[in-house]
Amino acid sequence: MLAPLTRVLILALLGLSVLLGFVFWRRQNVQAARGGRISPPKLAWLFYAIFLWFLLCPIVALDSAVHLDLRLVLGGFGAFMWLRGVAELYMLYVSHNWRPPYGIGHDVLCIALLLGGLSWYQLRRDGPPSPLDVWALSLIALVLVSLIVEVMYATLFFHAVEGHTIGEDGIWFADEEQARFRRINRITLACNIPLYAGLGGLIAVALGFAL
Repeated sequence: MLAPLTRVLILALLGLSVLLGFVFWRRQNVQAARGGRISPPKLAWLFYAIFLWFLLCPIVALDSAVHLDLRLVLGGFGAFMWLRGVAELYMLYVSHNWRPPYGIGHDVLCIALLLGGLSWYQLRRDGPPSPLDVWALSLIALVLVSLIVEVMYATLFFHAVEGHTIGEDGIWFADEEQARFRRINRITLACNIPLYAGLGGLIAVALGFAL
């Protein structure tokens, strides 16, 4: 079972993510901030990824009830993501030279990191995994799926904007009005449903004291 503090943090950061999502939507779509408008499916995906990668994985990695090797996998991934976040924000808002292939390369490295960590866990564990280990492994599996989905999104977006993500007027988000983003938004909406279902199921199990 996850520690009580971990469960409280999950709930608190989930609420914070919803609030930040609303603030970000107003900033991009009402105040017309740099990077362009963002569609509802893409906004849902963005904050799904932020919560899962930047918040949930590090929180679980800090819980001593989780198998040490799985904590290292989740913690290493979380640290790698935070490094990316800092670098990406700098490229977006300071140097204005962000390009989707940078993110794609990072996603591939993250996939390799997670698979390598899982292999190490399999080699070192003795006996069947505990229910909490199964939950943590399910979390890592969801992260892997989300990274593969992110690679697809980034590739489609890069082709849609024809590389126009750099400079003062770079486009960083898919809006809901331009025809070139309609296919991307439909795919994102279709993927959001099972991804949110998977995340919701994991959170429900963690908060329902089922482990």
